[in-house]
Amino acid sequence: MKRRDLLWISTVAGLTAALPRDANAGTDTAPEPHPVPIHNPLRPPADGPIPVAFLLSDQAVVIDFAGPWEVFENVQRPGRDAPAFQLYTVAETLAPIQASGGMTIVPTYSIATAPAPKLIVIPAQSDPSPAVLDWIRTATRSTDITMSICTGAFVLARTGLLSGKPATTHHGAFSELAMAFPDISIKRGARFVDAGNISSSGGLSAGIDLALHVVERYFGRAVALHTADMLEYQGQGWMNPDSNQAYAKRRVSTATHPLCPVCDMDIDRAMAPKSSYRGRTYYFCMLPHKTLFDADPARFLAG
Repeated sequence: MKRRDLLWISTVAGLTAALPRDANAGTDTAPEPHPVPIHNPLRPPADGPIPVAFLLSDQAVVIDFAGPWEVFENVQRPGRDAPAFQLYTVAETLAPIQASGGMTIVPTYSIATAPAPKLIVIPAQSDPSPAVLDWIRTATRSTDITMSICTGAFVLARTGLLSGKPATTHHGAFSELAMAFPDISIKRGARFVDAGNISSSGGLSAGIDLALHVVERYFGRAVALHTADMLEYQGQGWMNPDSNQAYAKRRVSTATHPLCPVCDMDIDRAMAPKSSYRGRTYYFCMLPHKTLFDADPARFLAG
């Protein structure tokens, strides 16, 4: 028996069990779900699953794609046993990919052979080739949603599909994304940004919230709640796109607690690369950020 079958031994007749736990938990009656207006609702196909392409390359961050993968895999619709989504990986070629932490992945399809997706998921990963960017642009013409997770926003931005649109990314990349793509409206404090058929999320675990939001757009709040419950995911960010307020304001670097001026991350002064600018010393979390800063310090310091 597959893991999915084990998880669904209790059928979807109990969708109300997916509602947030409250004082009624453990009693014989559960509260009835209330209809919730869905922002930008999507129409699922009458028959068959929704094809989802996870675009990968070397250095793909595992949680960025594995989190949404688990969300889509665990969606169960009332009265239907068939999977709601068809999940597959896509890369430029079929050569094995080295993802974060050393995980090796053999892509299901190359960009030349991949079925047309209705969803594209773009996690943080290495720089895309022109061929990959062309594939994203072409495939997006017929997708319901093309979505980036974390710094996958840089990949999506390079296609031009984010031009003139709001977007978010990992909080440590706000400044870099804004400087590299000034025509994108960066949303600090956003857990995810729903811009119609183009969406983006904050870093890492935020991809789970964007995926649950996508499930809600297709199938409604009750199905999304049931999916979150099956995953034992207690986060509420998918119901509030502005729930990353901890990152809404830029952190302030001080002499006693210096931050990297490129990404606002904490640094270890004993090991950090450093530069001097206008009589002040700046420390960096990594050498590439020192290189970026040295090329144009004033732009980073302007915020």
